[in-house]
Amino acid sequence: TTAAAAGAAPTHRRGTDGESTPAPEEKKSQLLSPSPWSALPLDLASLVLSLLPMYADRACFAAVCPQWRAAARQLQIPPLPLLALPDGTFYSLMYDKPFRFPGCGFAGYENVCGSWLVFSRDDGCFMVNPFSRATVTLPALSSVRLRPPNASAKSKWAEGGSVESANLYITWMRINKADNLRISKLILCSPNLVAALVGIGPFSQILMCQPGALSWSVRAYDRIEDFQDMSFFQGKLYAIAKDENLLVVNISQDHSTGDPQVCRIGRVIEGDCPPWYYGVFEDNSQASKKLYLVESGGMLLMVRRTIWCQFPEPGTDVEIMGGQNEFEVFEADFEHSRWVKVLTLGDDQVLFLGRRCSRSMSVSQYGLPGDCIFFLDDDEDNCLEYAYDEENSSFGVYSMRFRSIHSGDPNISWKRCAEMYLAAWLFPEDR
Repeated sequence: TTAAAAGAAPTHRRGTDGESTPAPEEKKSQLLSPSPWSALPLDLASLVLSLLPMYADRACFAAVCPQWRAAARQLQIPPLPLLALPDGTFYSLMYDKPFRFPGCGFAGYENVCGSWLVFSRDDGCFMVNPFSRATVTLPALSSVRLRPPNASAKSKWAEGGSVESANLYITWMRINKADNLRISKLILCSPNLVAALVGIGPFSQILMCQPGALSWSVRAYDRIEDFQDMSFFQGKLYAIAKDENLLVVNISQDHSTGDPQVCRIGRVIEGDCPPWYYGVFEDNSQASKKLYLVESGGMLLMVRRTIWCQFPEPGTDVEIMGGQNEFEVFEADFEHSRWVKVLTLGDDQVLFLGRRCSRSMSVSQYGLPGDCIFFLDDDEDNCLEYAYDEENSSFGVYSMRFRSIHSGDPNISWKRCAEMYLAAWLFPEDR
């Protein structure tokens, strides 16, 4: 029996051209029926992502369907970084509850490189991306290819140097067998190039390798320096020393193996550090300095961080105590070979500053205040210069506009001890 025979209203009518057209009721039903979520327009997807600052929320968004996953990759709105702690716990800046990645705790890392955690073992190092679970192997620090190949610790440390000056010119050949050799900074410059600062305490040398290679490369007779930081900027590798000299590291390939190697290190900006940094004032205070290199808005920035320390009175058995922090920001003026002071980062820009990894981000879409520096204590367990009054540590926020510091989140903290010195920013990437 047809619908018409049953007395039901016909669902289609014949138009004047003889074509069948939907009845008004069906048209209304079609207009009211929801579109599939996979058809969400790109501009609306961008709006949704801008309201999801944390990586976990982004992951849930991308897991809805292939279309949303593709939209997340296409829009490339970076999520806020995580705060990583060496015991395997992580914090999101918008939430004060710690969490762990499922399946693997990622405890015991020794460095952080962007979205990678760096681990070491007897037979080599490796990097793990906790978001994608991808891994990259690196050579052991005991496997280093010397340049020149016949380099020896018995050779002169300085060209024409004397015995008296030898100790002032220490090279890789004097530290390469040390038990406490470590990676203080690691950069994945490209899929084919890894650069690292490796050394003891504050002094290090620049090593290079390809991901998956069996050995690092080092210039055996170069003087080890008090390198403070390193950055890969506009296709070039730069390093900064304690004297605020900006150095460019020229890279070549080994003719026999094709592996990357340092061919020359040249100075592009001469530092102009205030002389009062090296003296003790009448009130027994002294400035301790940390330097950072960060790319921001097409500029290479040097951040000079000053920690005012208080020396004990003579004859007292009291530690040197770290106190107030101050920050100054300088732009590398390559044309005139100088540092130029910067008074603002921009209303929507924030620097996430850390010894292991630093980055500049736009945060206006997340409701965070701009023109600020988010920083960590980031002390090194083998070259501490001062102690603290507080038992716990956290991250702080420095306002460039008001020249003031406040606590980032009183509910996010961890015990200040040697096992937790490696707290770092971890920057997830939507892929």
